[in-house]
Amino acid sequence: MYRKRFHLILTIILFYSLIFASTYEPNNAFAFDDKQSDLIVSAEKLYLREGPGLSFPIIKTLKQNQELTFIEKQDDWYHVQVGDEEGWVASWLTSTKKTESEPSINKTAISQVDHLNLRSEPSVNSAILNQLNTGDEAEVLKEQNGWLQINYNGTTGWISSDYVSVNDNVGNVNSNLTESSESDTEEGESSSNSSIEIDPNTFTVVVDALYVRKKADLSSKKLGVVNKGDQFEVLERNNNWVKIQNDEVKGWVYSFYGTFTVNPDQHTSSNNEANPEGDSSNVVTIIYNGTNLREEPSTSSNIVVHANAGEKFSIISSKDDWYEVKIDENTSAFVANWVVSTNDQNTQGQEKKQEERKKGTLKGVTIVLDPGHGGNDMGTTGVRGTEEKDINLKTAELLKSKLRSAGAEVILTRESDVYVDLRKRVSISHQYAADAYISIHYDATEDSSISGFTTYYTNNYQSQLAEYVHDGLAEKVTLRDRGVQPGNYLVLRENKQKAILIELGYLSNPNEERIVTTDYYREQATLGIYQGILNYFDAQLEN
Repeated sequence: MYRKRFHLILTIILFYSLIFASTYEPNNAFAFDDKQSDLIVSAEKLYLREGPGLSFPIIKTLKQNQELTFIEKQDDWYHVQVGDEEGWVASWLTSTKKTESEPSINKTAISQVDHLNLRSEPSVNSAILNQLNTGDEAEVLKEQNGWLQINYNGTTGWISSDYVSVNDNVGNVNSNLTESSESDTEEGESSSNSSIEIDPNTFTVVVDALYVRKKADLSSKKLGVVNKGDQFEVLERNNNWVKIQNDEVKGWVYSFYGTFTVNPDQHTSSNNEANPEGDSSNVVTIIYNGTNLREEPSTSSNIVVHANAGEKFSIISSKDDWYEVKIDENTSAFVANWVVSTNDQNTQGQEKKQEERKKGTLKGVTIVLDPGHGGNDMGTTGVRGTEEKDINLKTAELLKSKLRSAGAEVILTRESDVYVDLRKRVSISHQYAADAYISIHYDATEDSSISGFTTYYTNNYQSQLAEYVHDGLAEKVTLRDRGVQPGNYLVLRENKQKAILIELGYLSNPNEERIVTTDYYREQATLGIYQGILNYFDAQLEN
């Protein structure tokens, strides 16, 4: 009896073993669809590495749109095959290759909030790759259970659909507007006889669909949807929210996606009338799409109207970092000076003297130093309590003295512990027509063993400066050399000047934190950066 029972149990065990053996897959395998088995490089440059992490050696450099064959996934890294070679690439710098049979979603997501996390997977527990701010737009690649997969400035990732509005065929709409605005500028007159009529008591929806919520909060219950062109009486305002009534339902909408206008035509026509002789000496030009023009000189003030890149407004007055501008005969609004350009700034850049310079000097060179973070933005904090914002400023001040001694004009984006908006930092670079923009940072990661210094650039015209400065650093500091890498940072991406960002060591590494916080290290690091800048401009003379 016992022998029969033993054989029965043994048979059952063997049966289930065969089943599980045939269905088992490794945990680190990533289940791609057949359609998704191929990837392409979405960044301008991507390193193929020997292992899944930034600390592994580089095998080769891949170019944008280069095709990859997926093998497996580990954390945020893909194991891929490129030709006859295998290696690892950062997943957030790749995207799925579209097949001919794959339909195009053709939608654009527009962030309704600041600091919206772009994640590596459709989960709040996955790694954060980047952040979107209010008004930032991105191409929608896929929709999945309340998440959108998007391509944002070359990075593919996932965002929550609760915090964006989605427009169909936005690209076509924008291109038509651009052609129209260029035509108006060339002809010097408006394509329409009507001008903006501002009515603070009337709210007009300017996006395809906008949620109405129970409270003035993005997490509040959705009561319904209103559509593009719908107009509503303003019942109440609360910061950037407007209370409206739709049929019998009262609720709140986010004011960024509408205007307080009865006839929201393009603004350039009214400005042409206000400035008939074409005098541009007292005019601001909008730099970014979706720029807010506000009732008061404050980012918390109500939005009067939105403007897009290239639109011009006459200046009435200036106050601190804000311009009061004319919208029509009866209405004015305020715009921050870091999201516009003025004729004075352009003239300053155009008339900048090319002073005679000798090798080994920086006479006539303008350099903007950007000590990262500041104020309530502390940056990272070291394991021993070092605040990044403080040593960023100390390093920048030390570098400034070296550069000035060589004859350079040096401007700091901040000279004390204050918060400076990222776009304002870029605006300073443009305002002074900087020959070089150097953003100074210290790094951190969850892995306390990672160490070294890195130099980043975004645009191709910035890469040579990055190489020279990095080489100068490598000669003076003894930390691990992590090389020159492409990086998707706003202060580089939006910068028309030659701009780089330097990470001077890891505060998350206890040993490295002790080193980089010493006066000796800062002296050597700034000496290396200084020498790299000098070598770069000396090479320009030779060319």
